[in-house]
Amino acid sequence: MYRWVSRLAEQRWHCSVRCMSSAVRRRRALQSAFPLLQQPLQPVHQHVYQENLRNSNSCHQQYMEWSEKVKKGGGELATARHTQRNRKLLVRDRLRLLLDDDDYLELSPFAGLGLPYGDIPSAGCLTGIGRIRGLWCVFIAYDATVKGGTAYPITVKKKLRAQDVAIQNRLPCVYLVDTGGGFLPLQSEVFPDKNHGGRMFYNEAIMSAMKIAQVSVVCGSCTAGGAYIPTMAEETVMVHQIGTIFLGGPPLVKAATGEEVTPEDLGGARLHAEVSGCVDHLAWEEKEAYDYTRNIVSTLNFQLPEEEDEEETKRREAEEEPLYRSEELLGLAPKCHDHSLDVRMVVSRLTDGSRFQEFKARYGDTLVTGFAKIHGHLVGIVANNGELSYQAALKGSHFVQLCDQRDVPLLFLQNTAPTAAATLCTDQAEVDSNRLKAQGSMMSAVACASVPKITVVIGGCHGADSYAMCGRAFDPNFLFLWPNARVSMAAPGHAGSLLSPDSEQQQEEEKMNQRLKEESSAFFSSGRLWDDGVILPQDTRKVVRDCLDIIKQQQYQLSTEKLQSPLLRI
Repeated sequence: MYRWVSRLAEQRWHCSVRCMSSAVRRRRALQSAFPLLQQPLQPVHQHVYQENLRNSNSCHQQYMEWSEKVKKGGGELATARHTQRNRKLLVRDRLRLLLDDDDYLELSPFAGLGLPYGDIPSAGCLTGIGRIRGLWCVFIAYDATVKGGTAYPITVKKKLRAQDVAIQNRLPCVYLVDTGGGFLPLQSEVFPDKNHGGRMFYNEAIMSAMKIAQVSVVCGSCTAGGAYIPTMAEETVMVHQIGTIFLGGPPLVKAATGEEVTPEDLGGARLHAEVSGCVDHLAWEEKEAYDYTRNIVSTLNFQLPEEEDEEETKRREAEEEPLYRSEELLGLAPKCHDHSLDVRMVVSRLTDGSRFQEFKARYGDTLVTGFAKIHGHLVGIVANNGELSYQAALKGSHFVQLCDQRDVPLLFLQNTAPTAAATLCTDQAEVDSNRLKAQGSMMSAVACASVPKITVVIGGCHGADSYAMCGRAFDPNFLFLWPNARVSMAAPGHAGSLLSPDSEQQQEEEKMNQRLKEESSAFFSSGRLWDDGVILPQDTRKVVRDCLDIIKQQQYQLSTEKLQSPLLRI
């Protein structure tokens, strides 16, 4: 009798849980009526606004020049050889066939430009996040027009960053492979270390064990290390007479054994589909390969909300646009810290209806914190409004922990002060010590916060203050720069605080300031992949919306338990 009652109680409990789950799905977010943030441009702002605007226009021109450069890939000759002689599609044409639309979030498009070993447009591969059958997926697509698709050190770094994004946000990963392997003249920077080429294969296995899908399309050469990408993927599609997989190509075989063999016989699509089992689907042309891939993605264990398009449309229509034009952000993008306007003016041009529930408004006012909605997503905003003082750091620590407690994603608008290092040299030992402790507390709060974090550097990214504002070392889900941003320990013009006073100081200071000016630019930073890309200020609201949508998708995966091992080809 007791067992029967227990079973009945257990059945009722499971039924109530199911009913609660369905009720939860029907619930709507709590209604909010955050206060309006009235921040119109005033006549007193015009001088600084116009100076910022001139600087933004100059940065925008450089942005467009770099954009045109990366879109050309390896140049006209390489493009003609790729499309005419090799009969292959260009990488952006491949993405058009793979993705639902062109509205994808490209990551670090300027990576590889301005490097000591030359320009490698887009680091030789396109990475980003786009929708396939309505599902956000990370893509890593090699561009064989750039140095034959060989992997430079920056290429490896870019691919690993894309995999980090996939792991952190639990996004399926699709690889479009067309590579000649590692670039041998720089093999010491590509091959042996922990975060070099081998880490990509390690990540593939780990992601598969985490039930983060790995899908590969062989649409060109997969030579040397590149051969392991498709063979470690869970499902692989290969294009007939275009794709090849082998550790060493026909020239290497002939040199080693004297045997002459064609690429198709050595590692073609039919061989791997019918004999070796390294691939699972044979496509007779590239378009068919991407149809296969889209169908593979549709088998993944995600359950997106029913009638998502209709609900999404209604949600978008219900959103309030900011009261102020996003183009005004160009004049609010600070040229330097000394000419920064109130950061609330930036916030009011990003949030729904320019509404903002400020937290601790009267305390530590050099840091602005509070709640807002961006395209319907509730976020906690942490924005620099001057030097990160003792009170500001305590306030930041409190607010970050509050958002972590409530599972509210954090948006950091970073514009750290370049003079922070100089204040440590004053005789206010007690004040500085308290400030250090408070900043250390804020760093700990940011590092340990389990909620998603998005950082946009709208001005300066200088010194240790940038760590507390969730710089790259603190592992934000996404980090973007405005074109006017500066990334350095000390800002240009502040080199004097780093040099010991002597007769030659002025000359050394000029040289150091010039170097800081060159090496602190947003484009120098992005070329070295210290960020996820340079974005235009007026696009910030849309980019943040996409990031929040991407982060939210993981809740729709039905099974997330880790496996004991990845899927193996045996």
